Amino acid sequence: MDVESTMLPLGTKLPEFNLKGIDEKYYKNSDFSENNGLLVMFICNHCPFVKHINEGLVDFTNDLIAKNIGVIGINSNDSSQEKYAEDSIEKMKEYASELGYQFPYVVDEDQTVAKNFTAQCTPDFFLFNSDSELIYRGQFDFSRPGNDKPVTGESLAQAVDAYLNSNETISPQYPSMGCNIKWKIDEEPDYFLEVKG
Repeated sequence: MDVESTMLPLGTKLPEFNLKGIDEKYYKNSDFSENNGLLVMFICNHCPFVKHINEGLVDFTNDLIAKNIGVIGINSNDSSQEKYAEDSIEKMKEYASELGYQFPYVVDEDQTVAKNFTAQCTPDFFLFNSDSELIYRGQFDFSRPGNDKPVTGESLAQAVDAYLNSNETISPQYPSMGCNIKWKIDEEPDYFLEVKG
């Protein structure tokens, strides 16, 4: 089902994570301590909303990395379910190679990290400043599959520019929309069940 971001409160401290990447390395908060902020993205392989922005996302994240802002992509989908097998770590390796991901692409196998972020959809974006405080959460831009709006990354780009140029947060901020994270059966978080009804 298509859902929107929960819009975690601004100022929230970066939740702890220690997740295995497609390169077999583990990535945790402290690995990004020398960066001027961190963009955490909940993405996956099969979601049409992620596929829709992937080309622009690669260019955007390459630019962030060049500006010394850390980037990490987290796949929290339960790929043990046959219908979501495309989100397996083997497929993550293939997608990252084909698309040219330069950021760590990691798997959140027990889905704890997604729940700590109240991540709801793919894609879902969380930008933290150098003090590990949340300064932006929500959409990449206003483009969605089928709405004919160009993929520009403008919403996230404006947030980054405001942070780098004035250390301010932008307003308003708009929720992302995408496929719901594919939770383990009977382990869905309360905030998803409230939306699902």
